[in-house]
Parts: sequence; C-alpha cells; structure tokens
Amino acid sequence: MPRVLPLVLALSLAGSAGSAVAAPASTPSTDWHHAAEIVRSIDEPDIPARTVDVTDYGAVGDGSTDARPAIEAALADMERAGGGRVVLPPGTWFSAGPIRLRSHVDLHVSSGATLRFSEDPADYLPVVPSRWEGTEMFGYSPLLHAHRVHDVAVTGGGLIDGNAEDGFAAWRELQGEDQQALRRMGKEGVPVEERVFGEGHYLRPSMLQFYESSDVLVEGVTIVDAPMWVNHFIYSDDITVRDVTVKTHRPNNDGVAIDSSSDVLVENNDFQGIGDDCVVVKSGRDEDGRRVGRPSENIVVRGNRMSGTEGGFAIGSEMSGGVNTVFVERNTMDTIGSALYIKANLDRGGVVERVRIRDITVGTAEKVLRFQTDYSGYQGGNHPPAFRDFVVENVRAGIVSDAAITAVGVPSSPVRDVTVRRMWVDQARIPLELKHTENVHLHNVWIGGQRMDDAEPTAG
Repeated sequence: MPRVLPLVLALSLAGSAGSAVAAPASTPSTDWHHAAEIVRSIDEPDIPARTVDVTDYGAVGDGSTDARPAIEAALADMERAGGGRVVLPPGTWFSAGPIRLRSHVDLHVSSGATLRFSEDPADYLPVVPSRWEGTEMFGYSPLLHAHRVHDVAVTGGGLIDGNAEDGFAAWRELQGEDQQALRRMGKEGVPVEERVFGEGHYLRPSMLQFYESSDVLVEGVTIVDAPMWVNHFIYSDDITVRDVTVKTHRPNNDGVAIDSSSDVLVENNDFQGIGDDCVVVKSGRDEDGRRVGRPSENIVVRGNRMSGTEGGFAIGSEMSGGVNTVFVERNTMDTIGSALYIKANLDRGGVVERVRIRDITVGTAEKVLRFQTDYSGYQGGNHPPAFRDFVVENVRAGIVSDAAITAVGVPSSPVRDVTVRRMWVDQARIPLELKHTENVHLHNVWIGGQRMDDAEPTAG
C-alpha cells in the first residue's frame, strides 16, 4: 500500500538529466468517459452558408484606411439576414476601435489577412460591462467584443494584431490606483453600475471577450500583441477554442481565460512564449466572485503546445465562485513557469475540485505540480480556499529549477485528496514540498532517479 506523505517533506536531490525510467502507456481512468461526454455535448455555432466580403462595403485593406465602419456594417447586415460569414480577404485591415461580434455570424480573417486595431485607447470608449481580474465593472471595450450573442465565431488562417505596444501596454505601470479602487469596490459591495473606469482610468481591456454568450468558436487565427487577457470568456457556455496560435508576451496576456463559464473545449492550440498563464480557469475575485457565485465547470483542455513565464495550465487565482469538473490531457510544455498550477489566497474562498490531468510532457520548468494558497494580492481576509479531489497521471518532465511537486495548504483548509500516479522528473532542486495536506498519495513517482513512494511499479 502506498504511504501518505508527511505534512512537510522537502528533500533536495539532484538526478541525472536523463532518467533511466521509461514512462508506460497511459492507463485509462474511469473518470475520463465524462470528458468525452463533455466534448460531445458542446454545441458549436450554427452559421448559415452565406458569405459577404468586406470590400463589398467599401473596406480598403491598405493598413491605414479605417475599415471598421465597413466591417461593422457587414456584420450587422449579415445578422439581419439570418447569419453567415463576413470575410476579410488578404490585406491589412485597420480598425479604429472595437468590432462588435453578432449572433449567427462568423468573422473570417482569411490567410494573408491582418486585422490590426488602433493603438489609441480613446477609440475604445464608451465603456461596456466587463469583469476585470475577477471583479465586475464598466471599462474600455475589448477589441473584439461579443455581448449577449449566440452562435458566434472568429475563424480563418489570418492574423489579429492588438497593437498594444504603442497604446494600452503602457497602462500596466499606471493601473495600480484603479486596480486597488476596483478591488475595494468589490469588497465593499459598491453597485456595479457605479464601478466605471473610463476616461482618465488605466484598466486595460481584453483582446477577444465573449460576455454572456453561447455557442462560441475561435478557430485558426493567430493573435499577437494583446493589451490584457487574450481569449476571455465570461458567463458563457458551449465554447470551442481550436487551432489558434497566441504569440503575445506581456504580463497578464493569459492565452485563454475561462471565467465563470461552462462546457468548454480548448484543443490543439499553440501558445508561444505567453507572458502569463497559457490556459487558465477562473470564477471571480473575493466577495464579488462569491456574490456572483457562478463556477467554471465541465472543461476539457487537450492537445495544446505551451510555453511561457507563468502557468501552462492554471486554475485561479480568481476562483471564488468555484471550479469543478476539469479534464486536462496530452499537453506539451516547453519552457514554462509552473506546468500545472492551482493558486489562490486567504481572500478567495471558493472550492476547486474534481480535476483530472494526464499525459503531460514538460521540458524545463520552475515547478511541475503546484498548489499555492498564498498567492499575491492578499488583502487580509479569512476565507480559505478549498483544493480537493485531484488525480494527476503520466507526467514526464526534464529539468526543474525549483520543486517538482509542491502543495501548501492552510491549517483550516488543507490541500486534500490528491493522487499522483506515474510521474518522472529527471532533475529537481526540491523533489517534494508538502505542508498542510491530507490524503496525498504518490504512486510510482520518480524524481532525480529516486522513487518517492512505496507503491509497487504500475503496469502500463
């Protein structure tokens, strides 16, 4: 029988770069049939077979003429006609402000086309309802914005350029006062309609944001130079993100942010050098997240390629509404901060549970599996988060500069019911770092050439 690890175990071992232990084939878990059911249940958008080219509306793809009026007119007309595809052909299409997506309409950015947004923040007013770092507010419009629509898509092989370098990017150094003001408003229950951060404020908008929307598809496009979170889904359902390339390296440029949303498939995407988490699941911040009380659930993340400075796959830190029923498999991570990262602090509350992870390959990382309950931004609350019911299987990692596995709970809310089966880490400075945990089991876990448990070897 495997032993339960002690509350604190921090061993420093240095193994060879190439472990002699070979990873067996994955053993299916009885839980994974649910992942297939989630994928089958997700409705992709119903887009009629009708097409219009933006040049029919007078758009000019010269990179400087404002094509936004023509694009907006084409989208609106297509929605009135019952839906279809609005095509940006090869060329550079400049938009002096946000583009509003419509129901039953696919905005198709063709191969050879670039949709480039204005760098002037003033172009993204008036304010719209949003959620900024987990707190509801009214702020600058996202660049591509879908609000209360359904059967909506952004597709194609082209490029979407947020052009933040000369505009919104500078706001990160200016946002501190507004950031703290919004957090106080959420904590004190200020009515949402009074949380207005427009002209004279510095809270950056998301790149693509789908708010209270359903039957959503983002497919095939390449996204660069985003101001904030890249693909952001708030209070939305039936979401597919497939074959998307994200190359945006700034802080807070999470590749996909699933925010109090359900029935989500994120597959076969390429996250290159992301400046934050590649894929992250959230559900609101502190009191405001608990007030809304909408979890993120029924999520499948598979077959993605990831590299970046923070998490590969992450949950939190804004997870106050809860996260449950998440399946992560067959993801490859090159150079990453924390490959599998669950994070919160004592302000958050909320429960993260029923998470299944398997078949993960990691090149170099700071940490492989990380549970953190003292994440930054703590404001003195006493709402311990709950992390429980995790199964992690078949993970292979190379050089780990910090801890291979770290789980640090709090005395009143230990990290509990975590099983790790078949993990191989070639080298780690600290193999295991556990504190305030309950019912944590390791089976066939090898770190630095040494076995970290008493379980018999598991057959493939």
